[in-house]
Amino acid sequence: MADKFRLTLTTAITLIEQFQQAVSSPVGDLTSEELSGKDALPLLSASASALRAQVTKLSLLAITTPFTQSAITSVLTDLNESVLPSIVTAALLVTPAAHTKAFQNEVRSLTKTALKDISSLLKEIQTVADKKNEVKKAKKKENDLSQPEKDAVTIAAGRVWNGCDVLIDVAAKGVVGFVVRRVEEWRDLVRDAIEEIEEWDPDDEDDFFDDLLSDHDEQSALKKEDGSESDDDDDGGGDDEEDMAMLHERKKSTLRMLKPVSQLYPAIVANRLKKPFESLSAIKQLELLMIQLQPISGNVDEVAGALYESDWPKHSQYLRNVKKCAVNAVNVAILPLDGSQHQGGEDRFESWSKTWLNVMDEVSRFACSGGEGST
Repeated sequence: MADKFRLTLTTAITLIEQFQQAVSSPVGDLTSEELSGKDALPLLSASASALRAQVTKLSLLAITTPFTQSAITSVLTDLNESVLPSIVTAALLVTPAAHTKAFQNEVRSLTKTALKDISSLLKEIQTVADKKNEVKKAKKKENDLSQPEKDAVTIAAGRVWNGCDVLIDVAAKGVVGFVVRRVEEWRDLVRDAIEEIEEWDPDDEDDFFDDLLSDHDEQSALKKEDGSESDDDDDGGGDDEEDMAMLHERKKSTLRMLKPVSQLYPAIVANRLKKPFESLSAIKQLELLMIQLQPISGNVDEVAGALYESDWPKHSQYLRNVKKCAVNAVNVAILPLDGSQHQGGEDRFESWSKTWLNVMDEVSRFACSGGEGST
């Protein structure tokens, strides 16, 4: 029995390594005569639930005295022959065409994490087994594991439980639920950047500029004392005021343009991402929508940085990028993603989109132009 236990445990660890490679493969989409992409998420949920249950059994058996190799071997056999192959099959059934590339990457990443965590648990069990075997060889009485030894097993099992719970949740919410989560994350990033710009006061100089101004004032005072200061030094005040006025105007025009962009995210979620999609054409539209929405937050960050630095060419360039992606996203979503037609003419989002596009054209004219502040 000891040999069978060790062989089954070693087989499990080896299988997990092979499965991790399969899930990591860039060309790993599974073709099956019995299963299709529609089976992926139900299978993922069922296999993740089964993995969670088996891990619970393993952890309890590992920390309970006496250490029963036959019982653990039985659980490991189920893992090797059914549970692990099923969860990997489910991950490989998730394809870009049926679920979007981003969703495929998410499922594969989560599956790899779960496999890594189950491997760590099995190695902890192997450590426990080695200790129990040494006690048996010495013909000593088997004692309970110490609390740190028990904790090592239960902590490793806890990681697997968490990973399984995430996989079950992702499978339950599906592609649309995943896209909604991503869209809301990007929305929050854009809102944070807007709030940061709103709180920024161009009149507040940082310590670096304070030090420079302090040094300049001291030098001016010395020059005045010895009469060496030129009258030309008094001519810069007007330019500074004009520059500051331009900076304030740039801040206002930037916010006027970015605020409609931030409104785009909840509008799309509320009107276009409230039901699951099964058609490949709808999945393709979801993919296109994500491709346009994802870069916006990064471009908004660049807009903010250029604003703080008064780098107007860069500022205008990234605002144009923001506008381009946002307008493209609206054009992708202006009609229902599944191709369905709204009875009675335009639906609510289609009407809203046309108004939004007109507003975006208006508010972006100065902000994206380079304006008088470009250099």
